[in-house]
Amino acid sequence: MLNLKKNARWALLVPTSMGVRITPENGQPVYCSETFKMQATSAETNVASISSYLGLPVKVLTAFVNGSPIADFIKANLRSRGMTFEAKQVDQGGPWGYRHQFNIADSGFGVRGPRVCNDRAGGVGRTLDAGDFDLERIFGEEGVGIVHLSGLIAALSESTGRLCLEIAKAAKKYGTLVSFDLNYRASFWKGREEELGKLFSEIAGRSDILIGNEEDFQLCLGIKGPEAGGRNLSDKLDSFKEMIERVREAYPAATLFATTLRQVINTNEHLWGAVMFDASAECWEVIEPEPIRVPDRIGGGDGFVGGLLYGVNRGFDGKKLIDFAWASGAMATTFLTDYAQPCDEDQIIQIANGNARVKR
Repeated sequence: MLNLKKNARWALLVPTSMGVRITPENGQPVYCSETFKMQATSAETNVASISSYLGLPVKVLTAFVNGSPIADFIKANLRSRGMTFEAKQVDQGGPWGYRHQFNIADSGFGVRGPRVCNDRAGGVGRTLDAGDFDLERIFGEEGVGIVHLSGLIAALSESTGRLCLEIAKAAKKYGTLVSFDLNYRASFWKGREEELGKLFSEIAGRSDILIGNEEDFQLCLGIKGPEAGGRNLSDKLDSFKEMIERVREAYPAATLFATTLRQVINTNEHLWGAVMFDASAECWEVIEPEPIRVPDRIGGGDGFVGGLLYGVNRGFDGKKLIDFAWASGAMATTFLTDYAQPCDEDQIIQIANGNARVKR
């Protein structure tokens, strides 16, 4: 079991770069659509949504562009999700200055896969720095149960990388658990492999919870991934376990290790599974990949992490913990937002139990 900080004001804290996603209606491609839905989004707040919708206190550290209607849109969305935010305010600096990033994405349909274009030019989140927040107050006075760091925000810029590392150091100083989802993105790492490899290793070395898929562990931390071969994920489970054992050996301070398993049959039908190792109990938990229906896949992995961290905060362990995380991820793929919006714990538990019957 992981030891949570007692009497913390915030169950979960996430640093993030907020933006918006615009998506064509009815699963249509971007290039031939005229009507789009806009939503506020970030990987880290996708994670935090499981906790905030289920009533735990969540705090977001971010940056906003002064006077921007997009910033106002994002603030209203975070409030609607029950999240408190603390943010640096940045002047736009004219038409060529700062803004909030746009993710332009369709959901795909059937045999046509989704396509995503991330437009981060001038992104205000890239300006985030360790000096923007009073970490001594946040961790030492207010108190935080778990801080969740993502490889997306860590790799966004040199200054966001420093922010994540300083947050991890402050968290360890004050007994806050550190969760790190590696979230490798090739475009972020291009030409920065040595710099980011060192940074990610430093953060991972201070983490209590390490999350990533086979690509993440290989490309971020240099850990050998699963053996090639096998027609499906179930055939490779032993290789995934061996990979996690290698991660555990390289980062012995961590206690909980997890990875999702996803096999795409078509855009709207996936096989969804998970592997988790709890070093404190020397216990493996595995959910063999099983079919789920997917209106929109974006946010499924974040939902899994969100369910895992909510479960840790609630004292879940073993099978109950991985079931809750797996079901939270599966639930996220049923929403057209990038994040799940559970109404209560039981809704997620019934997904884990395979019960989709009507509740009256």
